[in-house]
Amino acid sequence: MTSRPALWRALLALAVVALSLWITLTTPPRLGLDLRGGTRIVLQTEDGPATRADAAATDRALEVLRKRVDGLGVAEPSLARSGERRIVIELPGLRDPRQAADVIGRTAQLTFHAVTGEARGPAGPAAADGTRVLADPDAPGRLLALAAPALTGDGVESADAVLDTTNGRGWTVDLSFRDRAAGTWAKLTGDAACAAPADPARRVAIVLDDRVVSAPGMQAGVPCGAGIGGGSAQITGGFSAQEARDLAALVEGGALPVPVTTVEQSTVGPTLGAEAIRASALAALIGLACTGLFVMVVYRLLGVLATVALLLYGLVSYAAVVALGATLTLPGLAGFVLAVGIAVDANVLVFERAREEYAALGRTAGRDPRRPLATAFGKVWSAVADSHITTLLAAGLLFVFATGPVKGFGVTLAIGVVTSLLTAMVITRLLADLALRLPAVRHRPAVTGIAGLGRLRTRLTRRVPRLMTHRRRWLMSCAGLLMAALAGIGVRGLEFGVEFTGGRVVQYAAERPVDADAAREAIAAAGFPDAVVRTTGDGGGSDGGSDGEDVSVRVRETGDDEQDEIREALTRIAGPVEVTRDDLIGPSLGGELRTHALLALGLAVAAQLLYLTVRFRWTYATAAVAAMAQDVLLVVGLFAWLGKPVDSVFLAALLTVVGYSVNDSVVVLDRLRELRRRGGGVGLPDLADRAVAQTLPRTVNTGMGALFVLVALAVLGGDSLTDFSVALLAGVVLGMASTVFTAMPLAVALETRRPVRTPAVGGGSGPGRRAGADRDRSGAVV
Repeated sequence: MTSRPALWRALLALAVVALSLWITLTTPPRLGLDLRGGTRIVLQTEDGPATRADAAATDRALEVLRKRVDGLGVAEPSLARSGERRIVIELPGLRDPRQAADVIGRTAQLTFHAVTGEARGPAGPAAADGTRVLADPDAPGRLLALAAPALTGDGVESADAVLDTTNGRGWTVDLSFRDRAAGTWAKLTGDAACAAPADPARRVAIVLDDRVVSAPGMQAGVPCGAGIGGGSAQITGGFSAQEARDLAALVEGGALPVPVTTVEQSTVGPTLGAEAIRASALAALIGLACTGLFVMVVYRLLGVLATVALLLYGLVSYAAVVALGATLTLPGLAGFVLAVGIAVDANVLVFERAREEYAALGRTAGRDPRRPLATAFGKVWSAVADSHITTLLAAGLLFVFATGPVKGFGVTLAIGVVTSLLTAMVITRLLADLALRLPAVRHRPAVTGIAGLGRLRTRLTRRVPRLMTHRRRWLMSCAGLLMAALAGIGVRGLEFGVEFTGGRVVQYAAERPVDADAAREAIAAAGFPDAVVRTTGDGGGSDGGSDGEDVSVRVRETGDDEQDEIREALTRIAGPVEVTRDDLIGPSLGGELRTHALLALGLAVAAQLLYLTVRFRWTYATAAVAAMAQDVLLVVGLFAWLGKPVDSVFLAALLTVVGYSVNDSVVVLDRLRELRRRGGGVGLPDLADRAVAQTLPRTVNTGMGALFVLVALAVLGGDSLTDFSVALLAGVVLGMASTVFTAMPLAVALETRRPVRTPAVGGGSGPGRRAGADRDRSGAVV
């Protein structure tokens, strides 16, 4: 007969899986620009002469920009305010950032002026009475004297780009005015029609952002004083089709209430995005297949069930991302795949504990293996909760402090962690309960995978390694590695990415291999001696003279004209090149992102220390956080020695290392706490050795699951994910090692100096009794 909790678990699992399947089949994902291609622009509003760039002004500017973007004809554009003064614009499919920036960022002050005559110069700003001198667009070198504005763009009701085939004027912009503005336009043109045919005063000047875009003269048929009725006008000027559409979008959108500046601009080609999707999907499939195969080989039937739960985990977490409307970015895909390692970890914890419980029951366990499995699920809850919460802390900090794609990584990682908890503690348990009820399985416990401790556990049980005897040696060795990492940071320095320093990075795809030294010399000869040039591709080049088909050029913040010069320099040595990615970060935003990165890391350390202090003794918490800080510094030092860039994606990897490192330490320290509670007169160093020996299989098996995924990402994930995967590979390996050689020796050292001062339980005295009375604040066990 099925128990009530099991029934509720079954109903919950069925409902979640059914809903996830329905969402997956009916709702398309929302892809970020780095996966589908397009342009992302971040604008910042600035104070004007008479206006302040506050949140209200930014919202008004946002509405004007929305009208302009609609005029560009971009499918599914996205505009949103970020903070008080920033506006984030995403334009899928638009690969020309110049066009977007020119149309979107212009102030678009449209005015209509009467022409009072010719002027001898010079052109300049408006005088106090509103009159001014500007160049005639139809006659280069000719200057027109303009009266004060008679009409502004606020009176324009609509503006359309039209091909004038009747009069042969080509592309024009047809305007229609609102009621009052239509009368003003009629008077303005009527006054101009009263002038003699050759008089410049017979013209009306249309000025956009202090530039005369058109100065049409009144035709002979326009009556003096009556003007052009019907509330319409036409702007001519030899426009191309795109220029006419852009001008119409500017005029119809209206003027910005406050000036704006571009602080970030990123363009990704659609080919690069499609390749990233294919590479990430292939890496995910291979990583999941290898992880599933490994789990099935180690845990047999329960491994098969865990693999099924792992597939359901992928379904549920993907559906959650789609249902929440989260944007799936390239780092987000990496976070989605990486969370598989967390899902495997929860299952491994349960299965390893079930093996222990089975062995503890002796011969009676062969009759019903459900009992040790149920006990294992109950006892691992504390460790599973602690490990998931520590990772959620890192994901939450990413969401709060990161921007752009890295924020998406935090979202998908958080969703993956929560989904992992659901699949491991509900779905895996449900499948295991159903399978172990079968008589064929119950009478053959060997097929379940928990009937034996495993080869590694058996060896460690027979001979527990005496690691803590040499704890000072391990701590000194770790200190030596730490000094080497700090030396790399001090000697080589950190190469901060463009996100943290400001500047521009453009990635070009060349038709033939490019020598990095030749490219660097050509770009220096073009006037950019400080440019950082890298080549990647078939030659696998980096910063040396090796060949490659992709060229990355990083310079200080430059305009489009300077980028044209760089492109021409590359074309001379590599043939035609195509821009596949273009990232521009303003210096102010780069400094802000760098500050946020340091703040996120600092808060991550503080949050982990606070949480672990509540869950454990301060000595345990200090040891775990010290091991985590060591892992972070070692990864940073590795990147310093390798000369790899430290950017926002690296920050995402680093915060993931924070969560993973603490996760691993928590499990071992939780086991040490349980062993101390049992006491038995065993000294603390011996208990620590036992804790390491009992949890090492879990550490190895979980690490293998994560390594399969990360190696697949490093090899197949493309250049954009290589550095991310290298950082996490180093973090996983260092995290496993630091738990044994840093966290545990430091915990033993701190506990020896500051032992627990609680009354002995059950009489007696001595260190064993005192250690056995250690019931710290959580009271939970593994």
